[in-house]
Amino acid sequence: MSTASIGIIGGSGLYDMAELSDREERVVHTPFGDPSGPFVLATLRGRRVAFLARHGEGHRLLPSELNFRANIFGFKTLGVEWIISASAVGSLRDDFRPRDLVVPSQFFDRTRGRVSTFFGDGLVAHVGFAHPFCALLSPIVVEAGRQAGATVHQGGTYVCMEGPQFSTLAESNAYRAAGFDIVGMTNLQEAKLAREAEICYATLALVTDYDCWHPDHDSVTVELIVANLTANAKTAQAVIAAAVEQLPITRSCECARALAQAIITRAGAVPVATKHRLAPIVGKYLP
Repeated sequence: MSTASIGIIGGSGLYDMAELSDREERVVHTPFGDPSGPFVLATLRGRRVAFLARHGEGHRLLPSELNFRANIFGFKTLGVEWIISASAVGSLRDDFRPRDLVVPSQFFDRTRGRVSTFFGDGLVAHVGFAHPFCALLSPIVVEAGRQAGATVHQGGTYVCMEGPQFSTLAESNAYRAAGFDIVGMTNLQEAKLAREAEICYATLALVTDYDCWHPDHDSVTVELIVANLTANAKTAQAVIAAAVEQLPITRSCECARALAQAIITRAGAVPVATKHRLAPIVGKYLP
């Protein structure tokens, strides 16, 4: 069975990549249910990659409906060690303009009740998440964006809200007062699960518009947002391809060994069924 070491998650507007060749659709079933859709195993700039459209074919899945565990577990079973995740976001800053790119360095969680761990059912683990994005992968994405001629902002906080409604004005102003930089609905759970799966993860955030705090927000039309999504998707493909060219590299980051000191449950006390279900993730620690 062919595998890929690099994963790509396409967000709103990025449902495919024209440059992918030698395509093979792979339906993956996981212990946590089905992913958003088939993975596309393909070649991109000489590297084997696995591409997944986050919201499914035709954009059918709300952020709250996404099976984050199945998506990340699917990547893990395909051999993925690196994930570049593209995501449409709103800007909370004047200088983060529509069609700009942001490679954030932090998260703030405003979601409610989303499952964001593989653990439980007799197996307890607590991974470090102070620095939620890969320290090796994020700079590669930043440099790839600059090579593509895009305006790229390095660092900043992505506040992940529940949705599917956008922010109220009070919320938007509160986020700005707290010093947050961009707002979206999807990436936090992906990052948490990728860390538990010891997969390096970086977000390529694509600014579509200013959030509702901005004085010009009421003049934003659906047509304008769609135009920005289309432009961002084209830019994202170029940036992701350039980043993929730089991979793989030696994984000397904390992501690669996130579980080394994180598993709390005594090995002999872990239920056999749980150990079996999580074998792709914990197998090297709980053989």
